[in-house]
This record gives sequence, C-alpha cells and structure tokens, in this order.
Amino acid sequence: MINLFEYQNKVDFPEEHFENLEVFLDDIWNKREKSSYYNEDENREEVQHFLQFLHKTNQLKSNKYVGVIHFENQTINLLPKIFHDSSKETSEDDVKVINSHVLWWLSYCRKLKFPNYQTGLNSEQADFFEILIYLFSKYTKELLSSSIYQKYVEVKSELSFVKGRIDFDSYITNNLSRGRNHKVSCVFDSFEMDNHFNQCIKNVAKLLLSATNDAQNKRNLYDILFLLDEVSDVVIPADECKRILFNPIFASFETVRDYCVLFLENSVSFNYKNSLKLFAFLLPMEYVFEDFLFGFIDREIEGVNPKGQATGTFLDESKSFGLKPDLILNLGKKNIIADTKYKMVYADSSDAKKGISQSDLYQMLAYAVRFKITEIKLFYPKTILSNGETNHNSIQIKDALAANTIINIEAYKLSIIDKNITDISLQEHKLLFDNFEELKLKLKEELTEILFD
Repeated sequence: MINLFEYQNKVDFPEEHFENLEVFLDDIWNKREKSSYYNEDENREEVQHFLQFLHKTNQLKSNKYVGVIHFENQTINLLPKIFHDSSKETSEDDVKVINSHVLWWLSYCRKLKFPNYQTGLNSEQADFFEILIYLFSKYTKELLSSSIYQKYVEVKSELSFVKGRIDFDSYITNNLSRGRNHKVSCVFDSFEMDNHFNQCIKNVAKLLLSATNDAQNKRNLYDILFLLDEVSDVVIPADECKRILFNPIFASFETVRDYCVLFLENSVSFNYKNSLKLFAFLLPMEYVFEDFLFGFIDREIEGVNPKGQATGTFLDESKSFGLKPDLILNLGKKNIIADTKYKMVYADSSDAKKGISQSDLYQMLAYAVRFKITEIKLFYPKTILSNGETNHNSIQIKDALAANTIINIEAYKLSIIDKNITDISLQEHKLLFDNFEELKLKLKEELTEILFD
C-alpha cells in the first residue's frame, strides 16, 4: 500500500511498472467525464494531473486529487494534505481514519450528491472506495427488492391490432408494400422497467463489480444484477444520468441516481492491454472542501441562507472577467461573502500578512467592490498539526473611491478534523458518522460565532 498526500511526500515506485502507470493515468484523464470540477485549462489538457512522475528517481508525488488507484495489485491512496505529518509513518489504521473524514465531508456535499444512508455500514472496511460501494450496493439492493422503478416509455412495435397511434410511414414501407397488411406498425406508451434509470444502475453495478474485492459488496452487486436481469445492457453517461428526474412518489430513487453520478463522474474501470484489471476513483479536494462548507452551513447553521458561486457579476464593464465568490451568505440584516481556501496556513506572529496571500486579498477586494459587500470571510482548514485555536486574523482596507468605506477581510482556520477519532472508536460505533458528532458541534459553534458575533 502506497500513501501519498497532496503535494507533500514522494514515494518510490517499481521501475518495471512506472511508465505503464503513467500511460494508464493519461488514459483515465482522457476518458474522464468533463465536468465543472476541472478548470478550462485542465479540460483542454491531454496529460493527466493526478500524479507527478519524477522520472529521474522513479518516484511518485500526488497533486490535488484524493481517492484511490488500484494498479498491478498495488493500492495507491491519495490522501488530503491536511492530514500529513512528516514525523510519523502513515499506518493502515491512519488511512481508515482519514477516509472516514473524507466520507463525512462528502456527506454534506451538493455537487457530488453523496447520500446520507448509513444503516448497517461496517466501519471496519478500510478502503475508501469499498465503503462507497457498500453504501450504494446495500441501499440499491434493498430499494429494488421492494420496488423496481418503472416508467412509461415510447415503444414501436408491430401488432395484430391498433394500439396507441399507427406509424403510417413504417406501415406503408414495411408492411403494406410487402403484403403484410395484417400487421400494424404502432407507436404507444408502455409501462416498462427497461428504462434509462435502470440501465444506468445496471451499468454502474457492472462497473463496480469489476473493481470491488469485498465479498459482501460482490453479493450485493450480483443481487442488483439479478433483479435487473431483464434490463438492457446500455452505457448511460453521467450527464444523461443527472438529467433523470423523478415524481415525488419515487423520491427514494434520487439517492441511487446521485450515487451513480458520483461513480460515473469520478471513476474509470477497464481492462488494460487485455490483461490487467485497473481502477481509479479520484476527487479534486479543493472543490470537496468548498462544497462541504456550503452544505454544512446550509444544513447546520440556522438563520443563514447561503448561495453558491453567484454568476452574472463582472469585474470590468466589457464583461470579460467574471467574478464567482464561493458563497454569499444572507443573514437577514446583512450579506457576507465567504470564500473557501483549501490551503495550509501556518500561524506565524512575525508574518505581517497574517498568512493571507496577496492574490487572495486582491480577489476579496474585487468581490467587495463589485458586490457592494464590505464583510468578507476567508475559510481555511485546520491541519492535523494545528492547535485548538480558531486562529482569527483580520485585515481592514479603506476604499478611497467610496468615502473611505471600511472593508473587513477576516480569515479563520476551521475545525474539520477530529484528532480523537481512532480505528478503535470507528469500530465502537455502529454508524460511521456517529463518530463525528463532537466535531459537528465544534464546527457549528465556530461558524455561528464567526457569522453572528
């Protein structure tokens, strides 16, 4: 098992597999679903951004993605940099704890639509991806066992009687002209289980079956495929899966759809050179952090109406440079701009800039001027090495063009890691997210004080 932290440590990799891994990741990069998680430059690039390959030393270094890569019977864990501690080796138990934190963050995400279903989760499962598969397979199997989703789909068929409407073009071409006038080409709506949604589930179940090594996951996935045996084998892309909407009666199926999108957008599984079964599941951590905070504020902090990535405001009059703050928080009497910065900021009393980069400051000033909001909050994550303080830093700027209006830019390091969670405590709780109740209360208290003080 190889553990790589974003932009932090380097690890040796066997020379005989070094180039094959690079080719494999390039292939994944080119096959990935294009989405908002990649910027424009990344979407145009053909060379993968997941890992850095240091050819002189045959070493690997992680970039900004977290997740797991399975290659040549080797598991490469890509872990968040905020957990990196150079003074100690990362054990398998440490990886379990880190992965549990990532899953908790994902449980609040909107863009990734991570479902909150937890019943029966075995917290001893160490592999980040295996836990995701377990959640999907167990929930989907139970749902399909009680009710399989059916919907009306348009069917074209030759019948001995008229049903729906007659397809006259087809009837004249294929029936009447060939002496088969006793058969009528009809187009009608039929209540079918062979629809896009069930095809998507079947496709994802087959994808995951080729990736999982867990016996329980395999049993659940085989059960799903058995239940959907009559459904066609069709590859449904993530964008099409996203567009599937449900009547409120079938709201429980939205959770399954969101799982499918999560897997389809962030994973690739295929036979490489017809011999090796390879797999990767990767998420860009900076967007996970942004989305986590949005979801947490929206669900846990009362009296705040957050709006994410407001568009339509530009820095210049020709509307060439758009401005998209991460969050605009409506507190009723006032609005606050909040921007998430997934950076490791260290407390240094001698630093006149107080850990805030100059580029971040310029960005916040542009937001304040164009959105006419004078209160700006910068949110950074605390690391595993951070102390217990909130580390509040404040910078005031006078706007000379607006009668010396004061713009307050405040930076905070938020608690998103619970150092007390261990492999033992994970096993003691029946539900994985029960481990995070104390951290949830602490973060809720921090944000409430920051926003309403």
